[in-house]
Amino acid sequence: MDKKFMTIDGKTVEINGERNILEVARKAGIDIPAFCYDPELSVYGACRMCVFENERGAIDASCSAQPRDGMVIKTNTPKLRKYRKTVLELLLSNHCRDCTVCPKNNKCKLQEFALRYNLSDVRFPNDYNDASKDTSSYSIVRDSKKCILCGKCVRTCNEIQNVGAIDYGFRSSKMKIVTAFDGEIANSPCVGCGQCAAVCPVGAITVKDDSEKVWNALSDPNTEVSVQVAPAVRVALGKEFGLKEGEPLMGKLVFALKALGFDKVYDTSLGADITIFEEAAEFADRLANGGVMPMFTSCCPAWIKHAEHKHPELLNNISTCRSPMQMFASVIKHEYKGDKKHVHVAVMPCTAKKFEAKRDEFTAKDGSKTVDYVLSTQEIIAMIKTAGINFAEAENCPPDNPFEEFTGGGVIFGVTGGVTEAVLRFVSKDKSDKALKEIAYTGVRGLKGVKEATVKIAGKDVRIAVVSGLANADALIEKIEKGEVKYDFIEVMACPTGCINGGGQPRAELKDRILRADGLYKADEAEVKRASDENVLVKEMLSKMDKHLKHELLHTTYIKR
Repeated sequence: MDKKFMTIDGKTVEINGERNILEVARKAGIDIPAFCYDPELSVYGACRMCVFENERGAIDASCSAQPRDGMVIKTNTPKLRKYRKTVLELLLSNHCRDCTVCPKNNKCKLQEFALRYNLSDVRFPNDYNDASKDTSSYSIVRDSKKCILCGKCVRTCNEIQNVGAIDYGFRSSKMKIVTAFDGEIANSPCVGCGQCAAVCPVGAITVKDDSEKVWNALSDPNTEVSVQVAPAVRVALGKEFGLKEGEPLMGKLVFALKALGFDKVYDTSLGADITIFEEAAEFADRLANGGVMPMFTSCCPAWIKHAEHKHPELLNNISTCRSPMQMFASVIKHEYKGDKKHVHVAVMPCTAKKFEAKRDEFTAKDGSKTVDYVLSTQEIIAMIKTAGINFAEAENCPPDNPFEEFTGGGVIFGVTGGVTEAVLRFVSKDKSDKALKEIAYTGVRGLKGVKEATVKIAGKDVRIAVVSGLANADALIEKIEKGEVKYDFIEVMACPTGCINGGGQPRAELKDRILRADGLYKADEAEVKRASDENVLVKEMLSKMDKHLKHELLHTTYIKR
């Protein structure tokens, strides 16, 4: 087949399956600006920033124009610069420009492009709609006066997550992103995954900030504050502190959390190990005694809420196990023996964990919550910077006693397929490096949205599916209901590629997610014990619990919404 080429800014570039000119240009190292384009979403062509000029002087949007053999285009001409500056002026004329107090300050695409095109003045009056913020969600904050109508949030919610909580409403100059009947986001089908906030190029949707409440707890001499850190957090810190993306930095984070004033710092990987003990036991029981199948995992709170909304018929299929965060928090609160008031914080990659912490199911008899506050990775990064801690030069410190032991099986929970791989390690009698590599090669690893594997457990062929992204989960469930496929065990993570790409993490392109996944596997390989059943601490802990206490601390049920 003959090769095809086009010329961009005098540079000959091969066309090799790219779906538009923008992708060809970026492959060639030419950064055409764009607000509404995302390689993982459908093409919308709304912002008109990515225009190019052809040989005849006509301009078109590079995100929607298909590349053709022999095309000659320019991306940086006086006409294009003038056009883009006008687009920016129009956007800024209808935009709240309180940049210094915006959560997206210095990370905002509108701000970035205004600086890039040397925009020193806006010719049009600033007549933005001073609408009130929607703070009804525990997970995100919506600020419509900063919205540029790029539609990334709408397409993410509909195409990637299949939730449909938001869409365009009204017409012309009154158009805005709304929920059904323009109500509060908390009263919509929103699952709190935060993927809308992750893709928003400006400050229109941001992560709910609970850091001030945690600062207050840390400053109270009569309060002891403990904190647990999810596995995926450790590989999402590097770039923010001038280190390598994906480098596992749990040791430095423990040091930083201690410097912030946390009394006890724990690794949620221990909670993941507990989860594997309980989840594997539940699956084995269902498999042996004809329980409701397939069994779905219950680690992801956004998936749980989505199932409650959209698939209530499957609630009995979902594992009764609490998430690792909630299991570990229950144990920590139960074991606390101090005289001070005890506040427990969880640092999570996931904005849906903020909602999970508020659920009635995780409220004690005295009205207290198992997890008092959830901070996203973004929030803990901001706190470390506020405190002036030199994170890059921080020492490596281990988690605190008495919950310091965890295995590599718990660490890999942060990437899609990690829960399943940890279960397979647990049930495998052979824990050698060769056996663990064979498990890794069963098909559970990789960042694909849907993966399948068949393994033998107790002499039976067990069919497994691993899914990330709720649209993928819905499609798989539809196939199951139609009888097209059949599985015994299904892992679901709401965020594409898993917790490494959680809504509370610093924004990660696919190349960054690959590095983060590699970082988790690197951290796993560094552990002496890599299967959860090798965790002696968890074995001793569970042996001391009777059936009633196990159910109270480690299990739960969910409801139709």
